[in-house]
Amino acid sequence: MTIPTRDHQLIELAPPTLDSAARWQPVERHEVGQLLRHLNLDPDGSRRLRAEAARILSRCVPPSDLAGEETGLIIGYVQSGKTMSFTTVAALAHDNGYRLVIVLTGISTNLFEQSMDRLLTDLQIRTRPDRKWTTFPNPSPRTTARNAMQDTLAAWTDATVPEAERQTILLMVMKNARHLSNLNTVLSQLDLRGVPALVIDDEADQAGLNTAVNQQAQSATYRHLLAIKQNLPHHSFLQYTATPQAPLLINLIDVLSPSFAELLTPGAEYVGGKDFFVDHPELIRTIPQGEIPARGTAPLAPPDSLLDAMRLFFVGVAAGLVQHGNAGNRAMLVHPSQETGRHNVFFRWVRDAKTAWQTALALPETSPDHQDVIAEFEAAYNDLARTVSDIPPFEAIRPRLVHALRQTREEEVNTRGNRRTPPINWHDHYGHILVGGQAMDRGFTVKGLTVTYMPRDIGGGNADTVQQRARFFGYKRSYLGYCRVFLETGAADAYRRYVTHEEDVRSRLAEHAGRPLAEWRREFLLAQSLKPTRDCVLDLPYMRFSFGATWYVPKVPHETDPLTNRNRDAVRSFVAQLGAQPDGGDDRRTDMQRHLVRHGCRLLSAYEDLLTKYGLGRLAESSRYTALLLQVKQICDDNPGATCTVYVMSRGVNPTLARERPVSESGELTSYIFQGEGRRVGSTSPYPGDQNLPCPDPIHIQIHHLDLTHGGQRVANDVPTLAVLLPRSPDALLVQPQGGN
Repeated sequence: MTIPTRDHQLIELAPPTLDSAARWQPVERHEVGQLLRHLNLDPDGSRRLRAEAARILSRCVPPSDLAGEETGLIIGYVQSGKTMSFTTVAALAHDNGYRLVIVLTGISTNLFEQSMDRLLTDLQIRTRPDRKWTTFPNPSPRTTARNAMQDTLAAWTDATVPEAERQTILLMVMKNARHLSNLNTVLSQLDLRGVPALVIDDEADQAGLNTAVNQQAQSATYRHLLAIKQNLPHHSFLQYTATPQAPLLINLIDVLSPSFAELLTPGAEYVGGKDFFVDHPELIRTIPQGEIPARGTAPLAPPDSLLDAMRLFFVGVAAGLVQHGNAGNRAMLVHPSQETGRHNVFFRWVRDAKTAWQTALALPETSPDHQDVIAEFEAAYNDLARTVSDIPPFEAIRPRLVHALRQTREEEVNTRGNRRTPPINWHDHYGHILVGGQAMDRGFTVKGLTVTYMPRDIGGGNADTVQQRARFFGYKRSYLGYCRVFLETGAADAYRRYVTHEEDVRSRLAEHAGRPLAEWRREFLLAQSLKPTRDCVLDLPYMRFSFGATWYVPKVPHETDPLTNRNRDAVRSFVAQLGAQPDGGDDRRTDMQRHLVRHGCRLLSAYEDLLTKYGLGRLAESSRYTALLLQVKQICDDNPGATCTVYVMSRGVNPTLARERPVSESGELTSYIFQGEGRRVGSTSPYPGDQNLPCPDPIHIQIHHLDLTHGGQRVANDVPTLAVLLPRSPDALLVQPQGGN
C-alpha cells in the first residue's frame, strides 16, 4: 500500500498473516528504507535484516497500547552484526510511532564512542537534511535537556504539528552507574505516560545483571536498570548479546529475565567458530607450552610462535598492498594477558622485531641477514599459499615487504596508568598491530583482522567470557585464507567445544520459537572444562550429567503402564529389523546368559529408531537420558558412519524370558541390573558378566527385559530397560530446574 505525504511516498510492507508469536505487526515506512539504502546490503541480507527486525519488534509492546512492558533476548554470534540489527529495530520503531529509543552501550569510553559513532552514521543523523531524530548522548539532568525532550514529546500529542516534524528521541547512554543515574533523573522528570519507548541493552549479559544476587542485594548497574524500567510506563527492553548463558540462567522471577528470545542469522560472509575450528582447523595454530610465559616471569626474548605470527601477518599486508593498493585495513591482535605489564613486554617485542626486519631488508640483497629474513618471510608465504588460492606470487610480494612494515603501526591498547584506552585511527595506516587485553574483549571491533596471537589460558573458565575474546570472528570470508589464530592448548580446545555448545543452545531455542521463554527447559551441552557464566549472577544451582567409561542405566525404568507400552513397541520394532543373531560362548551358560547380538549396527539407526523413541517419565531421569541422547547425537554428527554393538539380553534361546529385579516403593531399582561375576581373578564362571560381553564397536547398547517386584509382589512385567556404554566425552549436559521445568 502506498500512502502519499507532503514530500515523499511511504511504502508500507506488511506480511499477509501475523506470526503466531507476534503481539502486533510493525509496518515499514521511510526510516527503514533509508537505513537499508545506506547500508547497501545484498538483496538477501536486506530481506533478512528487515524480517528479523519486524519479528523482534512484533513481540514488543504495541505502540498503540497505553502501557505495558516486555523483555526480550536477542542472540547473535560474536562480531556478526548485532549493532546493525538493533539499529534496524530502532529505525522500525521510529516508523511505527515509538517516541523514545534508549541505547545502553559500552562500559568504557572508547566502546561507547565506537557504538555511538556507528549508530549516528548508519542512521545518517549528522548528514541527512531532515530532523526525524533528536539525540542526547549521555544526557545530564540539566533543565535544558529535560525541557528539550519534553517539548519533543509534546509534538506527538499536538494535532497541529505535521507528522513529518515529529521527532523520535534517541538517548545513547554509557553503561555505568553515573551515566545511568543521570538518565534516571532525566526520565523521572518527564511525563512519559502513554509514550512508547524502546530500550536496547547492548552486550546485555555483561554489566547489567545483578552481581550481588547471592548476597540478597542489588548491584549498582542492575539497580539503575530496574529504575529505567520503572520510569517507563510503556516500554520494551531488548537484551542483545552473543553469549546468552547468563540471561538464560538467571532466576525467572528476576525483572531482567527475558520473556522471549529471537535468534539473529549472520550473512553469508560471516565466519565464526564452526568455520575456524571445524571446517578449517588448518587456520588454528597451537602455541607450544614452553613459549607461554608463566605468571610472574619476565622472558628475555620473544617466543618463536609470536615471530611466526608476525611474519604471516606482514606477508598478508604485502599481498593486500599488491592486490588492493592502500585501501581498507589489515590488522593483527596480540592478546597476551589481562595484566597490563605483560602487554608492554609483548609490545616491545613486536616493535623490536619489526625494526630488526626493516633494518635487515634495507641491507644489500647479497647480505646474509637480508637473505635470512627473506627466507623466513618466504616460509610464511608458503604457509599462506596453502590456504589462499589467489595470493600473488612471492616475486611480487617480496619488494612490498618493506612497504608493509612501514605501513603498519603498532599500538598498546589498554588503560595502563591514568590514561584512557587510546582510539585507533584506522584511516591513517593500512596495517595495525594491537597489543592489549580486556580493552579489546567484547564489543571491540578490529578492522581487517587476519592474525590473532593469544597465549593466555581460559582463566576462570566462564564460557561467555572466553567466547567474547574471539575478536577473530566476523565478516571476512573473502580473506579467510589469510587468517591465522595462535592459541594456548586449553583455549583452542575450549573454543572447539564451544561450537557444540553454541549450536546446541541455538537449536534448542529455535525449536522453542514462538513460545514463552519461561517454558524453555534450561538444558544444554557444555564442555566440562567450562562454566556457563560467572557464579555471582546466578542464585539457582545447575547440575551436570555426563556419560562415558561408565554405564548409563535408568534408575526408574517403569513409571506408567502407557509409557512402558510405548517403550515395548519401540523396542519390538527396532529388534525386528536389527538382524541380531544368538551370541556365541561357553555351552555351560544358562538360558538367562544367552543373548541375541548385532555387531556393527549403524549408530544413527540405533539413535533414531530406538534411543529417541524410548521414554522416561520422571524429570530427573529424563534429564539424564537427554544428556545421553545429546552425546550420542554428537558422535553421529562427528562421525556419520559410527557403529555400535546391540545385545538383546537373555533372548538368545527363549524370546519371552525376563529377569526379575526388585524396586523400592518409589519405583527405583534396588539391585544391580547386570548379571554375572565378571572376569575376576580366580573366577571359574563360564559367563564373563553382562558388562564384559564382547563389543568390537566403541558404543555398547543392551536391551534388558525386567519383571519388577516390590515386597515380594510383582509390580510390572516385561519392562524394557536400556543400558548404554559410551566413550568418554568432554561435554556434559547442564541442567537448571526452573519454573516447574
